[in-house]
Amino acid sequence: MWSILLAVISAYLLGSIPNGFLIGRARGVDIRTVGSKNIGATNVFRTLGKPLGILCFILDALKGWLAVYLAVLINNGEVIGPDLAGIFGAIFGILGHNFTPWLGFKGGKGIATSAGALISLVPWITVMILIVWGIVFSITRYVSLASICASAALAILALIQKLTLGGISWWMVGFATVAAALAIWRHKANIQRLMAGTESRFTRKSTKS
Repeated sequence: MWSILLAVISAYLLGSIPNGFLIGRARGVDIRTVGSKNIGATNVFRTLGKPLGILCFILDALKGWLAVYLAVLINNGEVIGPDLAGIFGAIFGILGHNFTPWLGFKGGKGIATSAGALISLVPWITVMILIVWGIVFSITRYVSLASICASAALAILALIQKLTLGGISWWMVGFATVAAALAIWRHKANIQRLMAGTESRFTRKSTKS
C-alpha cells in the first residue's frame, strides 16, 4: 500500500513542476501575466518565441512520461499490476500539472503532459491523436479546437481498440475517457469563445488562448 501511495505522490510532485512559469522567470517574464496567462507551452510559444515554446512542450511531455515510469518503478508490482500503476502515475502527473501547489493550485491544461503519459501507455493511440491534432490545427489554426478534438479522439480510439484489437484493459479505456474529459473541461473558456466566434487563431503574439 505504501509503495503505491509513494508512487502517486511522486507522480503528482513531478507533474507539478511549472516549466512554463520557470522558463518565463528565467527570461524575466511572469508568464501568468502575459498572453493568455496560462503556463502551458502554447502561451510560452506565443509570448516568448518558438524555441522556448518547444522546450516547454518537451519538458511538460517528459513530466508525463516520467510520472508513468516512476509509478511503475516504485510500485514494482507489489500492490497492483504495472498497467494500473502506470495509469495512476499518469493521472496524478496530469493533476500535478493542472493544479500545481507551487502556483496556488493553478496550472496548465495538461495537453503536453497527457501526451507524454500516453506515449508510455498507448503509443499507437498517441500517434493517432497527434495526427488528429495536426489536421484540425492546420485547417482551423485554433490550438484549442485541435486540443479538444484530439482529447475526444483519445477516448474514442481507446474504446475502439478495446472492442476490436484488444491489447488494453478497461482500466486504460477508463483512464483515456477521464483524461479526455479533464482536458476538454480545462478548455471550457476556449469552448465558450469558439461558440461566440471570439477565439483567436494561432499567432505568436496573440493574447488569447
